[in-house]
Parts: sequence; structure tokens; C-alpha cells
Amino acid sequence: MKILAISLSAMLFAGSVAAQKTPLPKDLPPYGPETPLAAPAVKTATLDNGLTIWLVSEPGFPKIALALAIRGGLASDSSDRPGISELLANTVDQGTATRNAKQIAQDLQGAGGDLSANPGKDSILVSTSFLSSKMGKGLAVFADVVRNASFPDDEVTLAKRNAIDNLKQQESQPSFLAARAVARVLFGDNPYHVTAPTQESITASTSADLRKIYAERFRPDQALLVAVGDFENDKMLAEIKTRFDSWKAPATAPVSAPAAFSATPPHAIFIVPRPGSVQTTLQFAMFGPTHSDPDYEAAQVANAIYGGTFGSRLTSNIREDKGYTYSPFAAFRPYRAAGIFVTNADVRNEVTAPTLNEITYELNRLVTTSPTPDELKQAERFLVGTEAINLQSRDAVANELARLWVSGLPPEQIGIYGRKIAAISADDVNAAARKYFPAAKAAIIAIGEEKVIREAVAPFGIPVQPIP
Repeated sequence: MKILAISLSAMLFAGSVAAQKTPLPKDLPPYGPETPLAAPAVKTATLDNGLTIWLVSEPGFPKIALALAIRGGLASDSSDRPGISELLANTVDQGTATRNAKQIAQDLQGAGGDLSANPGKDSILVSTSFLSSKMGKGLAVFADVVRNASFPDDEVTLAKRNAIDNLKQQESQPSFLAARAVARVLFGDNPYHVTAPTQESITASTSADLRKIYAERFRPDQALLVAVGDFENDKMLAEIKTRFDSWKAPATAPVSAPAAFSATPPHAIFIVPRPGSVQTTLQFAMFGPTHSDPDYEAAQVANAIYGGTFGSRLTSNIREDKGYTYSPFAAFRPYRAAGIFVTNADVRNEVTAPTLNEITYELNRLVTTSPTPDELKQAERFLVGTEAINLQSRDAVANELARLWVSGLPPEQIGIYGRKIAAISADDVNAAARKYFPAAKAAIIAIGEEKVIREAVAPFGIPVQPIP
């Protein structure tokens, strides 16, 4: 799906550039009508134990996708075990009371699928897919994993060793260092500052810790099970009840969700030294909307115009016109109780200062300059079209529905999003730009050779501060 989305971006960008250089023939027909993606028909149910179920019957292609969203992710990790949700996700499928890791993998493969678990800030998502003819077998293995994971000592030991090696590799990448710095600068000690485990956290974590957290979080009254694929709703619901009706929630209170959080970060430069680097990674970071905020769609359109597409103002400026960077980007990252907005550019050391200047210019230009009708229309068509492409597969639909539930939104939001995007006006974009895009609201994170960065930013008079 990502490859398809990138291809669409490239085509729109190429068309935009061509339009700037060579006028299109006057007799071309107008754009066809926009067709926002319709929401899937979702049958909802809730078991007596509190498990929420969303079913999407799509006969035809003989596969079924499942996604189980569990409330409580990285932002729910204890302060002495930051990032332990990542280790939990990496080991949840490594053994149950009746199956070892190899048997789990073989049984899922026998049903035509596999399993993955991914931690987010607000949840852990466990997903799988299998042949519809193997529905009973696939559900049985999936239910066993999410209800009876045992976290064997030997598997946890291996996962910890792999996690430490992976962390060392990540810490060599400027993108990882930037993400960690952005979260710390924006959120301080708020639980949302956790982006990954620390080496100390990985080393200290035990199988017993994972079993405890698993027992606290994997509970039916704090979970959503989504099924999308070739099945009859009533038959699927009956199968789910067979596998999950006896799943009981513990008497303990569920993990608490992070409180709503937003603030204005200091307009300062935060340097992450990376000795010997021939590039500087610049990130402008500020707070943005959550997925449920009423101006979320307007902010998305504003960003598509500013920096969220290959044909955006920012890309046209610092990639196409000036050649400072190959692939700048800007994106909103909404969580349940907060949202952030990040602009990124990896540039040669010698153009660090000019790039900082141009990003500042483009942020403020969006605040002060309304989009043209063409910019507005291209941004809306891009976002509506990309959503349709991204949600072609059943796995993608299941995961998106799970994400909506974690954000407190209904399944109908898939259809609502496209209709809202198509209706955004220039005034809506201007209001979102004034709220989220002023450069003075940004904390600037710079990863690279410290001496180069300090010399480059000195003329701007922006204070340099240590990362909290």
C-alpha cells in the first residue's frame, strides 16, 4: 500500500511540474467528480465480557483479516520500564500454554497466514490474516495467542538480545534520534515522550514483568476485535463467541489513558550531536490536532499544500528549485490525547542555514497566503485518492478501523473523512494554518555535526537549548 501511495504522489507531483512548465491543451475535459471512499458496512456487537466486535463481510476474495486493538501502549509503560510495550509486542506470539513459538507459526501458516503485533502510543495492535476456508483454525490460534501468551524465559531472553541490537542500530540513524528528541522536547515527562525502550529498560525487563503487563492490558473490556473478509457475519460472530466468550477481565482497574496534552514548545534549537555527519537532519516540531478534533481534516489539506505531497510548496522550493534535499516531508501524527506536527529535511551541511530559512518562510507563507483554487483542489483530490488506495486491502481496512476505535471514533469515520476533505474551503485552510503552522510555534531539532549546526543557526538569533 505504501508503494502505491508513493506512486500516486509521484504522478500528481509530475503532473503538477508539467503543468507549470507546459500549459495543458485548452480542450481537455474538467476533472471528474470526486468520489470519497464510502465507509464499509460494519456489524457491531459486544460480548458479555465487554469485548467490542466490528465485522465487515466482503465476499469474494477468500481471505479474512483480523485486528485486535488493546488499550494501553507506550504511553502506559511505567517510568522504570519505558518502552516495554515494544518487548511485549515482540514476544506475545512466542508461546502459549499449549503451543510453542514454532507451533504458533506453523499453525498460522497452515491456515494461510501469519501474525504481527505492533505497539503504538495508545494501544497494542495484534493482527493476522488467513484463508476464509480455514476460519476456525485461524481464529483458534489467534485467540490462543491473545488470551494465553506465556512469555517463555528462553524466548524472552532471545528477544531482549535482539531488541538491544536493534536499539543500537536505530541509535545510529538520525531519523530515530530526531523522533526521540522531538518527543522529549514537546512532551517533557508526559507519558507521550516514550518512543522506544532504553537499553536499561530492556535489560531490566523479565518474563514475569511481561506476564504482569499482559494480564493487566490484554482484557476483553479494553479491546476491540475487527474482522474483515469473506464470511457471513452471523457465522463469524458465532465463531468469535466460541473462542472469546470465556475470556474474563481481571478485577483490577484497566490502565489509565494519558490526559489531554498540548502546549507551546519553546521556539529554540535543540542539537543532537552526531560527530562526523556530512548531513544535518532538521525537524520543525509543534503540536497539531488529534484525530477527533473538528479541524483535523482542514489541517490535513493545509499540510498537503505546505509539505505533505511531492507537489507541495515546500518540496517545490527546497527540492525542485534549490536542490537542498531529496525528500522533505511534513506530517501530522495524531494520538488519542495529543497530536504533533513535524517537518523534516535531511540536507548537506553547507545548506543547513538556507534550509532553516526556507522552512521558516514556507510555514509562515501558509499562514499569510491563502491557497489558490488549484492548490486546494489538488490537495483535496490527493488526500481522497490516497485514502482509497491505502484502504484497498482487507488488512488495511481492519487496521484502520482499529485505529479509529483507539481514537474514540466510530467506524463510519472512514466515509466521513473523505466527505469532509472534499468540502474544505480556503477559509478552513487559512484558519488551520493560523492555528498550527506559524514558525514561531516550532521547536527546531537539528541532528548532525554540532559545530556546523551552531555556526549555521547563529545568524537567526534563535536560542540553542539542551534537550530536556
